[in-house]
Amino acid sequence: MAQVRVTVDGVNYADDVEPRMLLVQYLRERLGKTGTLIGCDTSNCGACTVHLNGQSVKSCSVLAVQADGGEVTTIEGLARDGQLHPMQEAFNECHGLQCGYCTPGMIMAAIDLLGDNPDPDEQEVREGIEGNLCRCTGYQNIVRAVQSAAQKMKPGAHAEQTPAPVAGGGN
Repeated sequence: MAQVRVTVDGVNYADDVEPRMLLVQYLRERLGKTGTLIGCDTSNCGACTVHLNGQSVKSCSVLAVQADGGEVTTIEGLARDGQLHPMQEAFNECHGLQCGYCTPGMIMAAIDLLGDNPDPDEQEVREGIEGNLCRCTGYQNIVRAVQSAAQKMKPGAHAEQTPAPVAGGGN
């Protein structure tokens, strides 16, 4: 067994884990973060995407021990004080989902994209989410949702709200 200390959605955890336990298994089975989905187990679909130290990662390709000392944000950790993250709101408003299975990972990847590129055009959104597969939609409403969220997340867009956290490198 190996010990892992990690902050997940703002809460500190310390657990003994098997060295081969995947981060997605740790999040779902130990911490109950079932919004992080398992889709393919091969890192092809992106349903398990979370933020690890501010960057989106496919948690089925990261060992829990690799997250030791790190900070993980899951889809459950995006909402603040009962208020959805602007990306979550935009996916809802723009109908950026059908069955919803890809949605948590898609949202996490899109937030990371906006951290690097706060005003992407359609092609840049498509390229930025290309590691996350949706089997139901034609991606058009997903792209629209990401661009809508980008507008909502611009500084000064909602002066009365605290800006939502953005993963990635840009401001």
